Amino acid sequence: MLNNFSPFPVLQTERLVLRQLTMQDEKEIFLLRSDENVNKYIDRPPAVSLEDAQKFIEKINRGIAGNESLFWAIHFKNDAQLIGTICCWNFCKEEERAEIGYELLPFFQGKGIMQEAVSAVIQFGFQTMQLQSVEAWLKPQNLRSVNVLERNEFKRNIEAEKRLSEVEKADGMVVYCLNKSDFAY
Repeated sequence: MLNNFSPFPVLQTERLVLRQLTMQDEKEIFLLRSDENVNKYIDRPPAVSLEDAQKFIEKINRGIAGNESLFWAIHFKNDAQLIGTICCWNFCKEEERAEIGYELLPFFQGKGIMQEAVSAVIQFGFQTMQLQSVEAWLKPQNLRSVNVLERNEFKRNIEAEKRLSEVEKADGMVVYCLNKSDFAY
């Protein structure tokens, strides 16, 4: 499994560019991390200041520099303003597995953007990183996320759910998984 993220892998789709976060993204990161609708199904304290967003960007970029995670800013090709994020993290080298996570500003939801971004990251994970599987941990009430995963051929994985901690189980988390052998390029 490849996990050297230098130089940072910029990905492009038909409409989107996925690039590394910069401090110029602080306002949009603050909006994402403080938005009640975006945070509805995510267990994290909401951002309360631009300083929170700056600290988050610094933390993310340290993780990338340490080859611990990949975290992309999503924007349209014709506009560099961040509209969402997507990440690969929680790597398990022994099983060549990673977890995927994503969020999108509410105005941009329901327009196929995350479908496009998820597909690009999965393809990168399987082809370039040589992952054998990708997981997503989420609350089943997050129907938009479930739909994105299912459109990308993820299936709910009861065996993987057995690995969840008692806290995650109590919080109602479920796991969806996509194996490389099941992915249609």
